Amino acid sequence: MAGQSRKWMILVATTWIQAFTGTNFDFSSYSSNLKSVLGISQVQLNYLAVASDMGKAFGWCSGWSLLHFPLWVVLFMAAFLGLFGYGVQWLVISKIITLPYVLVFLLCLTAGCSICWFNTVCYVLCIKNFSTNRALALSLTISFNGVSAAIYTLIANAINPQNDTLYLLLNAAVPLLVSVLALLPILRQPPLQHLATDATSWDSSIFLVLNILAIITGLYLLLLDSLSSVSSTACFLLGGAILLLVLPLCLPGIVCARNWARQTIHASFHSDGSRFNLVDTDDLELVKGLIGSENCSGSNGNSYRVMEKGVCLTCFGRVMEKDRLTMLGEEHSAPALVRRWDFWIYYVTYFCGGTIGLVYSNNLGQIAESLGYSELSSLVTLYSSCSFFGRLLSAAPDFLPRCTLQGLGG
Repeated sequence: MAGQSRKWMILVATTWIQAFTGTNFDFSSYSSNLKSVLGISQVQLNYLAVASDMGKAFGWCSGWSLLHFPLWVVLFMAAFLGLFGYGVQWLVISKIITLPYVLVFLLCLTAGCSICWFNTVCYVLCIKNFSTNRALALSLTISFNGVSAAIYTLIANAINPQNDTLYLLLNAAVPLLVSVLALLPILRQPPLQHLATDATSWDSSIFLVLNILAIITGLYLLLLDSLSSVSSTACFLLGGAILLLVLPLCLPGIVCARNWARQTIHASFHSDGSRFNLVDTDDLELVKGLIGSENCSGSNGNSYRVMEKGVCLTCFGRVMEKDRLTMLGEEHSAPALVRRWDFWIYYVTYFCGGTIGLVYSNNLGQIAESLGYSELSSLVTLYSSCSFFGRLLSAAPDFLPRCTLQGLGG
């Protein structure tokens, strides 16, 4: 019972980490100021944006680190990478220190690397604690990475709407603070356990509720952003956004209450000393005898079903054996991965697929300036919210088969 509630605490903590570590989405909010302070051209500014995204190319280091360090250590390594990368950039953009362009490029590279390290920690937490519904857990938590820019815009507007340098300071400090808050659930991870069919169905229902709550959060950030230009209003809206992120903390309590109720009712009807004897003792012995004879007569049918299942599994194994990863979530060595064509298809698709979106988001500040649009924060929030809904939409295929199967079963 405690293990079930703890895994939902981990999911909430993972959601928080993702919601506050998508720091590359707000690059356009301070890019114009950074360009002015460094005295660089638009092409050089684009190189800094590329460096921030190219830092993810060194994300393999986070997987290697997990082989030698505990998960919480890797989490704080990611936080300190971001603290160093964004913190020193804030000192530069605030004109406290002066650095050459090459060092600023390396700082952007380091900051981008921290994002990938955070993602690796979140992926491992979801896959480890939600072996049955890992796809739902991953799609839900990854989607919150898209709202980071909208949340940081609210925080910056609540502090000082006119100071664009705040974004770099928030990018450096907030992920570290969230890592501290998420530390306790990560340290208290539940042991691995196999879920029954009814428990898996219950988990899917909870994920459906969480996705509905995520949609409400995204609409809240998108529709009320126009009111956040005033500092006092932004503080109020920020409080509502934090409340929506904290609301899933009720889940562990609900899970504990449900499990306690089921165990209590089950014990009251099945304890030896119970006053509620629903079946007479003689009748109970008769029922046991009938069940035993039924099991004996059905043994041949069960053997046939086991044989049929074994044949199906053998055929499936033959299909998946050649040049494919055998099972989702199974551990594979790096040499085994690079020898498979499906890995390279995914790698090339992921490498090239997001290029257009990244070019647009990184140059959003310059696009707004060229169009004479002064409300850059609204554009950033719009892009951030659309990215959130696009990521959240990836969970739809994981719900559709369940709905279809339930409809066929009915």
